[in-house]
Amino acid sequence: MHTTVSKFEVMKHRGEIIEAAVRQSGISISELARRIGKSRRHLYNIFEHPQVSIDVVLQIGKAIHYDFGKDIPEIKPSSETNRTHVYENDESVAYQNKSIEYWKNKYLLLLEKYNELLEKK
Repeated sequence: MHTTVSKFEVMKHRGEIIEAAVRQSGISISELARRIGKSRRHLYNIFEHPQVSIDVVLQIGKAIHYDFGKDIPEIKPSSETNRTHVYENDESVAYQNKSIEYWKNKYLLLLEKYNELLEKK
């Protein structure tokens, strides 16, 4: 007996697509929740929701480094977009490193001044 399955019976809704990508990413639900600033329960609710907003899909995609454009027709897959995100991430990391270096140097200067004051007493 051969049964055919219609295209609509196989299609996954957005929440299911997101869940599959998250599970495939190897990133735990707890870690993803931390990355996007939401609770684990919130993520499980997203997985069950058929019409997750594109903004949420993109936020999760960025957090797990996944391009949902190949799975969700409303999002255009683009290698240019990925390059832009990589560039922004690199730029962001460079900025953070400069910021860390700045505060580290400021701390060391203050520590030296503090030690000088202690020696004077």
